[in-house]
Amino acid sequence: MTLATTRPVRLPPADVLRLGLLGLRTRKLRAALSALGISIGVATLIVVTGIPAAGQQALLDRLAALGTNMLRAEPMPNQDPPVLLPETADGMAARIAPVLEASAVANTHAAVARSDRVDDTDAAGVSVLAGRDDLLAAVNGTVHAGRFLNPATDAFPAMVLGHHAATRLGVNDLPPGREPPQVYAGGQWFTVIGLLDPMPLAPELDRSVLVGWEAARRFLRFDGHPTVIYVRAREDAVEDVRAVLPASVHPEAPGLVQVSRPSDALAAKRATETAFSALFLGLAGVALLVGGIGVANTMVVSVLERRREIGLRRALGATRGHVRVQFLTESVALSGLGGGIGALLGVLAALGYDAYQGWPPVIPGIAVAGGAAGAVLVGMAAGVYPSIRASRLTPTDALAAP
Repeated sequence: MTLATTRPVRLPPADVLRLGLLGLRTRKLRAALSALGISIGVATLIVVTGIPAAGQQALLDRLAALGTNMLRAEPMPNQDPPVLLPETADGMAARIAPVLEASAVANTHAAVARSDRVDDTDAAGVSVLAGRDDLLAAVNGTVHAGRFLNPATDAFPAMVLGHHAATRLGVNDLPPGREPPQVYAGGQWFTVIGLLDPMPLAPELDRSVLVGWEAARRFLRFDGHPTVIYVRAREDAVEDVRAVLPASVHPEAPGLVQVSRPSDALAAKRATETAFSALFLGLAGVALLVGGIGVANTMVVSVLERRREIGLRRALGATRGHVRVQFLTESVALSGLGGGIGALLGVLAALGYDAYQGWPPVIPGIAVAGGAAGAVLVGMAAGVYPSIRASRLTPTDALAAP
């Protein structure tokens, strides 16, 4: 006589999920409070990473405005004969791979005055510079009124005034619809087409007036050799660009070119990035740990309260594996629910605080994804012990429990 072998019953995924959610449906208040605990942990994770990240970004933006990635190259002063940079020096600098922007100005040595009726000393201290059309991008400059030089005005007697130069020349605004003012420079009348805002990265431009490169050649007898090259490079390669810049802008005599050193703000910016990164990791770990302890405590209490239910299921044929899967699924579902709600609350809270402070909205994607995924993993870890404990209860002991 052949005895039939008994195979263990395997529950399909739908039944596993239904059993795992049974405890949440029958004990809604406890489930809500438990999910609230894990959601607070995940929301805390996102808030303590998102808000400092936004504050860090605001600080980094301020430091970047100080010219952390800007270099300035010019000939060595007091040389006899004077050092002349090649006419295409700024274009040669732009070909360095990490360089983002490169532009140039040149001193025309022309005198400027409010009109041809006053002495040249009327605007003493104001320089007349030939400027490239892309100069503002290289020095983070902005136009206060009017417009900047462009290819359409490059060959015509048009002029843009720096902030302090405009005050010295008595040009404070360019009202639309009115005849633009004119300034006398190098024996030629120039029409003022724009006024610049103060430029802290290039204060020498505040005390200057700018004319187009070709206009300077045509009207001011400019020889075409730039006197200052402005370069903006990737921050991680500023030192490398500084090392090769002299040979790039003046291959024949790189030793006669001086380059400004990187701003001290660059070192401060890098230190800020490192300090904030370490802070994020520490706060995130504490928040997840608190949430995990809450889930583990909830599941252990749930096992103690539901011993009679466990005994009844075992008596009806449920295996230890079925009981383990049920409680483990319940723990993961509870943590996943809390993680999803916590991620949403954390994002809203962080964005609201950023808007209140006027900071750029920065929510680290890894914090949101890591918070939700971390909640599920913590739920799995927290449910291991309670599920094993529940599966080890014998039907008789569980049914006899008070």
